[in-house]
Amino acid sequence: MEITEKVAYLKGLAEGMELDTDKKEGKLLSAIIDVLEDIALELQDIEDEQAELAEGLDAVSDDLEDVEDVVFEDYDEDDDEYEEDELDEDEDCYATTCPTCEETIYFDESVLEDGEVICPNCGEKLEFDLSSLEEEADEDGEE
Repeated sequence: MEITEKVAYLKGLAEGMELDTDKKEGKLLSAIIDVLEDIALELQDIEDEQAELAEGLDAVSDDLEDVEDVVFEDYDEDDDEYEEDELDEDEDCYATTCPTCEETIYFDESVLEDGEVICPNCGEKLEFDLSSLEEEADEDGEE
């Protein structure tokens, strides 16, 4: 039995007892039953809204599962490796700190060869002068 049904039952009992609402006791019982009815209706509204939120959450959860399937479709959980599109493990990865936003930027050798990179955080153009590195490599090779 729902709370609203129980309050309706109490209201029916009070009407069946023919409470005299002109007397203090009758007024009090009638007011209590009216407040109980308001509370029961408010609770019913909250339960309905909670059920609606639960349905919405289920829908979002299903959508997230679909997104995870797309994002991680190449990922093999057993091996903790990508089945396809594996990263080239021999390729070096470099990092630098942007002087403007002070965020760390990661890039591969192809960017290094270009001599410049655009900071993905602030858009600052960073240029690399590799001539000193090449001179060091030449000196190391001569010895």
